[in-house]
Amino acid sequence: MANARGADPDAEDAAETEEAIYEEVKPCNRMELSQQLAVEELITTEASYVHNIQLCVSDIRAHLQKKQLPDLDLEGLFSNTDDILHVSRRFLKGLEATAAEEHEQLLHISALFQEFKEEMETVYKIYCASYEHALLLVESYRKDPRLQEEILETLNATVPHTGASDLSFFLVMPVQRVTKYPLLLGKILENTPTSASAYPALQAAVRAMTQVNANINEYKRRREVATKYNKAEHLTLRDRFARLNTHSIAKKTTRLSRLFMHEAGIVAKMEDREYDDLEEKFQCVVSSVAVLKENVASYLGHLEAFLLPTPHMCELQINEGPAQQYQRFAEYLHCTVFPEFKRRLDRLVCQPLCSLSDMLVGPQQLVKKRLDKLLDYEEIQERKSELGSVTYDEEAAMNTYLAINALLVAELPQFNQVALQLLGQILCSFSALQRDLAAQVLQQAQKELEQMPHGRMPLPSFWKMVEDTLQQSGAQLRTFCQTFETVTPSPVTQPLNPAEERKVLSLVSKHGPDKLYQVTSNISGSKDLDLTLQRGQIVALLQSVDTKGNTSRWLVDAGGPRGFVPAGKLQPYCPVQSQQPGMQMPALESSTEGRRHSYAAPEAPRPQVATFTPAFQVVAGFSFAARSPQEVSLQAGQPVVVLEPHDKKGSKEWSLVEVNGQRGYVPSSYLVTVPLQKPMGWSLPV
Repeated sequence: MANARGADPDAEDAAETEEAIYEEVKPCNRMELSQQLAVEELITTEASYVHNIQLCVSDIRAHLQKKQLPDLDLEGLFSNTDDILHVSRRFLKGLEATAAEEHEQLLHISALFQEFKEEMETVYKIYCASYEHALLLVESYRKDPRLQEEILETLNATVPHTGASDLSFFLVMPVQRVTKYPLLLGKILENTPTSASAYPALQAAVRAMTQVNANINEYKRRREVATKYNKAEHLTLRDRFARLNTHSIAKKTTRLSRLFMHEAGIVAKMEDREYDDLEEKFQCVVSSVAVLKENVASYLGHLEAFLLPTPHMCELQINEGPAQQYQRFAEYLHCTVFPEFKRRLDRLVCQPLCSLSDMLVGPQQLVKKRLDKLLDYEEIQERKSELGSVTYDEEAAMNTYLAINALLVAELPQFNQVALQLLGQILCSFSALQRDLAAQVLQQAQKELEQMPHGRMPLPSFWKMVEDTLQQSGAQLRTFCQTFETVTPSPVTQPLNPAEERKVLSLVSKHGPDKLYQVTSNISGSKDLDLTLQRGQIVALLQSVDTKGNTSRWLVDAGGPRGFVPAGKLQPYCPVQSQQPGMQMPALESSTEGRRHSYAAPEAPRPQVATFTPAFQVVAGFSFAARSPQEVSLQAGQPVVVLEPHDKKGSKEWSLVEVNGQRGYVPSSYLVTVPLQKPMGWSLPV
């Protein structure tokens, strides 16, 4: 009994020790079990997520693509799910591979997250930034019964087991998954002893994925700010005035004064060398695209002007020889080569260039808005340094500038690079098109050249033959011109009507015959003191310069009104001598003296003074059809003889003329006085 009683304390001590060990081991097993469950949850949920993304891309989107619904924006709905699927597949493969590492699994999982964090941030930030737009599309499709019916039919046909009633069921999965990574890692970390070797690695993985989510949120915020400001608004003047208020006027005034102080050097401008370099490259790209658009349009215009002659549409009445071959060649250029070249140029150069130009509008707006926000930022910074604090709105304005600046600094390098690549590809396409055009034209020209009689003649001999042919043709043409001048009768000089005679004689008596000039083409006065004159009118030169010293405007006397006319539309008037007594210059005596001696006997005949008969003729400036027996018909350019510059009632609106032996009235405004030049023969250029 004693032994029994003595052994009881030892048994009790052993039981207590065993119970203590059990109590100590049991929490460790529970933590390890929870850790394993958390790891399994990470892997199984990742596999389920990848499977659903696969369904979304391969089944749902593919099925909708086959429907070819024009109002369905698949790119806006699914964004870059292909990139997400590619990254997630590789990530899942790595997770599943860690299962073979029993003791090092947590280390491998931590390392895997560190390895994929940059790729995940890249693909998920693009998707999350466009997620709101995708939801707006889904909402708009719900209001369209036809589209909603097509979407539901696709979901029932491809993923009936999910019970999804809308695309948003799948579209939200990437957003949920990337935000769940820190939670899953945190759950594994909670069930990992702090003394474990994988604990620091798990902590680093949790921090990395938390930072990824923070960067995604910041990128999304920047994109929202950029989307707000990079839209090119086309506002009417009424809309712009409607936006004016006290706050906007004060804000714009502050910005303008700040900008003036920058330019005047009163206030130092906040410099950002990195951004300034990026903006300079961007503006260079913008100007290059604009210049290239102008040059391509000009090139196409010049090419069309070069091909403007269309000999193939004219009947040459030559059935063979070089002229017929040239006609075929011109037809080939107009109907085959140029239309094909223009079509390819539009598809490979003009359309991509216009698309690139449209792509630049958004960043241009953002760059412009960044300058406005920079001026606000500097003003608020000064106020903050003086007062020590700013208002909520001012803090928001500062954050807006920082967001726009950070977005431009982050994305302008990539944008500039892509824009330059596109510009280079467009230039390469343009060069290739011109090379193909030249080769095609040269090939056809060589075919036509081979069929010509002198196509295989050596070049020196060919040029010698051309020179001989031109000399022979020139000699024949000169002979023809001489014969033409000999046979063709000289035109008859038409006398002036009485009114024109008096006007010319008045100008001669006032200014002398060497000051007379004739108008070579109609002049329409467009300035003050300018004259409006008709072709053929006689004027007298008063001054060969205007009041400002311009020698291209002359002051003339038009027989009454005086004013300025272009010097280039005047030519010296060369009258010819005539013996017509009615055209004599006025006598030197005064009219009073003539009357005083009117009773005297007739004097001896005086020597006649040289008279001036203007070398001109009157022609019909326009065609006129007679409407009564008193009128006569005219053809444009037909010479006429003016018998009376008025009708029987004295109205100058009608003139009595003689045409081809017929007399009748025609409108005076239809008659034009033109210089009558001596017929000139033809001559070949030397």
